[in-house]
Amino acid sequence: MIQPWGTMLPAPYLAAGSDSFTEFTRLVSPDLLPPTSLDTSMPELLRHGTTIVALKYNSGVVICGDRRATMGSLIAQDDIEKVFGADGISVLGVTGAVGLAIEMVRLFQTELEHYEKIEGRPLSLDGRAARLAILVRSNLAMAVLGIAVIPVFAGWDAFRHRGRIFSYDGTGGRNEEHAFCTAGTGSIFATATLKKRHRLDMDRNEAVQLAVRAIYDAASDDAATTGPDLSRGVYPVVVVADEDGVTRIATENVALVAKRLVDEITESNESS
Repeated sequence: MIQPWGTMLPAPYLAAGSDSFTEFTRLVSPDLLPPTSLDTSMPELLRHGTTIVALKYNSGVVICGDRRATMGSLIAQDDIEKVFGADGISVLGVTGAVGLAIEMVRLFQTELEHYEKIEGRPLSLDGRAARLAILVRSNLAMAVLGIAVIPVFAGWDAFRHRGRIFSYDGTGGRNEEHAFCTAGTGSIFATATLKKRHRLDMDRNEAVQLAVRAIYDAASDDAATTGPDLSRGVYPVVVVADEDGVTRIATENVALVAKRLVDEITESNESS
């Protein structure tokens, strides 16, 4: 006798459950969630992603990430991506343990999709930021042992009609930034550049150029950060969120920005 399809599903699939995909997965298949413990005896052997910058401009926000991952004092990879579209209006940049960071990004993307399917409407930008904080907090045990994921979250708030940026610490604590923020090993150097050059009234092109410059300046002083590599064609990942949605700046356009920046700095050094 063939049973109705519904009777073949475990009870949690048939119950009116949480609008959180993470909580649902924790009930039915906790093994599919990012691990909460690892062999942390040699955390320097894990790949770590480095510098992320985010800044506001007159009609949106830009997030830019360098491409380097390190293992202790070694360069593990020079073309990794650390900036992702979370959904149609928000962007996520991640620093820290690369493997966990990628899993966190995927889980966060699914979390937003799940909420919209269950509730019939998308989460607000504040709601998205709060859900991300919960995911960061769930990694606290490993963060204490040096295996942390520190994200930067930004997006377009249709209700307030402006771009917004949120920074996080390893405990999941979040803070809204009103101009710009940075994360990762090169953050102190990128912040110095943004403090001197950032304006809230700059346009999109100016904001993209400044984001690339901040990464370039960070790479000049931080060995774990890589700047634009014109010889190999490897450039920072730049993503914009505005009222038209999330747009990744084409690599060829980032290359042009990087080439102009390098030429400008070379000419300035030669004339001084």
